[in-house]
Order: sequence, then structure tokens, then C-alpha cells
Amino acid sequence: MAVRNLFRMASYQLFLRIVKLPIFSTISLFFTISLAAVFFIIYENILTSNLSMYPEHITTNEIITALTTKSEGQSRSIFSSKPLQITTEGKVEGVDSENVDPLIPPSNVTREERIAWFQKKLPELELFKSNNLSSQFHDQVLGFFDRDCPIRYFMIWLSPAQSFGRREFSALDSLFKASPKGCLMILSPSLDSRQGYRILKPLIDSGFKVLAVTPDLHFLVKNTPAEGWLDEMKNGSKDPGNISLSYNLSNLIRLAILYKYGGVYLDVDFIILKDFMGLRNAIGAQSIDPIIRKWTRINGAAMIFNDGHPLLHDFLQEFAMTFDGSKWGHNGPYLVSRVIGRVENAPGYSLRILPPKTFYPMSWTNIDRLFKKPQTEAELQWVEDMLVTLKSSTQAIHLWNHRTRDFVIEEGSVIERLISAYCVICQQRNNQQTPPI
Repeated sequence: MAVRNLFRMASYQLFLRIVKLPIFSTISLFFTISLAAVFFIIYENILTSNLSMYPEHITTNEIITALTTKSEGQSRSIFSSKPLQITTEGKVEGVDSENVDPLIPPSNVTREERIAWFQKKLPELELFKSNNLSSQFHDQVLGFFDRDCPIRYFMIWLSPAQSFGRREFSALDSLFKASPKGCLMILSPSLDSRQGYRILKPLIDSGFKVLAVTPDLHFLVKNTPAEGWLDEMKNGSKDPGNISLSYNLSNLIRLAILYKYGGVYLDVDFIILKDFMGLRNAIGAQSIDPIIRKWTRINGAAMIFNDGHPLLHDFLQEFAMTFDGSKWGHNGPYLVSRVIGRVENAPGYSLRILPPKTFYPMSWTNIDRLFKKPQTEAELQWVEDMLVTLKSSTQAIHLWNHRTRDFVIEEGSVIERLISAYCVICQQRNNQQTPPI
């Protein structure tokens, strides 16, 4: 809000200078005010469009730095991602005001105490109740993915809108660079808001089809194996566990949305290099055995499935039957690995398991190298070789945001080069800043 006020003040001062010109001495006050109003609306709209991808709380200096860092030849980029925060009631809150996830139960409590804690929290949790926004969900999906959508993409954002930063916006930007005719729906109570619209406005203004909607969890799991799980959570017979509930809800929602509608699901910590038109009923291996060349771990950060696919049904059933909210990964990559390990060769399953290079060319343990600026000729050559490899064999590169969200993306690094090459909005901004020849 401070940024908007600053520019409002600047436009007001500019207007005062204009109205003091002699030409205005003979113009009526009414006409002058009308002209000023039109001028201000147009001016602010331009500013909103240019600045809307930045959170409200960012300072003017940070915006200027973001727009000029590269042009001034500095070695550090501000493409960083702040720690994810979970809001109650889908409200937009300042990420600096609260650094503790409010949906993590108190430590050192019994199962009964944790369930009691969750029941006390339940009335505040937007995703567990229906409201005017969530009840419109199905109609919004059908209306959005019309015949003009050759491919439908889904992402999930259960954190506050203010924590949706440059890193996350780069994922959206790269998606529309690779798939300009695609349609992206972001399932998010916080982005389904005025501030969310401001964040997405640069993409909308560029003609891309993107929409944030509040998901209706009850509708998504209705008539699926996970419907009973939701009932148990609400009536207090299910332990929510001691890790972030939003993490497990994200795992559930991605399975349910693909089961209901089909399409492509992607986490928001990808850089997308190619469109997904040629992929059907596919999921990526995170790792493989170097000797027998068989996968050892599957990851659900990127999934492409037809609606009603039997594997998605099995995923939802496994989620409901084996849910454990206290084990990181148990309801996510370990879940899809367990199920696929059982049914991979069973009849009736149309499934393609993609090699790690497709989505996970770098493991989370050594991805930090992709964020570093090359310091020697050998390192520079490694960057160039890596870019060639990624462009030829990788569909989208997973950034492992849980590990790298505080990393600085240094200028000249692999990630900085990819973000600069695979974007639409950033290139438009660069063109606007470059003086005409």
C-alpha cells in the first residue's frame, strides 16, 4: 500500500504542475477536475499493471532494485522466495508479522490433545467449510476450461497472497512462455482476492488465461475414497499430525482435482521449458537405481492424467487409508511410490513413468549448484553444458523450494539464465526499460 500511495502522491504533484500552466487559466474548474480524474485513473492503472506482481508490503527501493539489478551488472538477483506461511480463513497477512505456521499443533502433546487442538481450530479453516466462493467452484472450473483451452493446468497455493513472490511468479511466467494457449487455474483461497488479481494482472493483461479460485474441498472429495477421510477429520476421529496441515491438504487436492477434471498438475516451484501437449497419463521418477535402471522414487510434483484415471482413484484410496500427518512425504511422494509399486504392471492401468531428467534433473541435495554464479572458465563451461542438456531433455525443472526458497539466484547461474530465457512478462519489462535505438 505504501508503494501505491507514493505513486499517487507523485501523480498528484505532477497534476499540480500541469494545472498551474497558463493554458489552464481559461478552462473551467469542472473540466479541469474531470481531466485530472481521467489522467489519474489511466496513470494508476499503468502503475498497477507494472507493479502488480509485487506484494503490497515491498518497498519502492526494492521494486527499483528488482527492475535494475541486471541492467547495472550486479552479481546478485533478488529472485528469492520467502518462507511459506499458512493463513487461517484465507486472509492476506504480512509474512513478517508471523513466522510460525498456525496450523502446526503444539509440540509434545498427546494424540487426543492434538485432535482437540484441531477441533478448536476447525471453524477458522476456510478449506474445511463451504462459503460463497467455494460453492461456485464447479461452475468456475467448467466455465474457465472451455473449448478454447487445448490443455488445462492446475497449481495450488495455500499460503497467503503476500508470500507469493518473484520465484513463484516466474513459474507462471515460464508456463505461458512454453504453453501460451494453455489455461492455468490456481487453487487458492488467498489468491482468489483483490490482491491475488493484482499479482496475476500482468499475465491477464498480456492475454493469457489464468484464474485463481477457492477450491471446494467437500465437492472435490465427494464420491471418492477420500470422502470418508474428510468426514473423520471434521468429526474429530482423525489425528491431523504434527506437520503442516496445508502440506497434506495440497497432496489431497492435487489428486482430487485431476481425478475430477483431468489435466496437468504442477507445483509452483518449477521452471517450465516445454509445453505438455504430448504427455498423457504420465508421472515423473525422482530417482532411479543406477545399476538396474529402475525407478526408486516417484514424485507427484508434476502429474498428467485423464479424469477418472484408475491410478488417481487408488491414490485417493491410499491417502484415506494410510494417512499419517506426522511423517513428511508419507502422503505425497512416498504415497505415489507405494501405489505405483503395487499396480505398475497390473492390467487396466495406462501409465507412463518418465525418467528423472524430465522433471527432476537435479536432486534436492545438489541443486544448490544451479543457483551459483560461475567463477572460473570451467564453471562457466559447466553452466553452458548444463543449459544445453536441460533444453534438450527436460520438460520442467523442479527447484525444490522447500530447500532452496532462501537461496539467492546469482546472476549468470543456470537458474538465472533459465528464468531470463523462459519468461514473457520479464522480457516485456526489459523491452520497456531498453531505450529505442
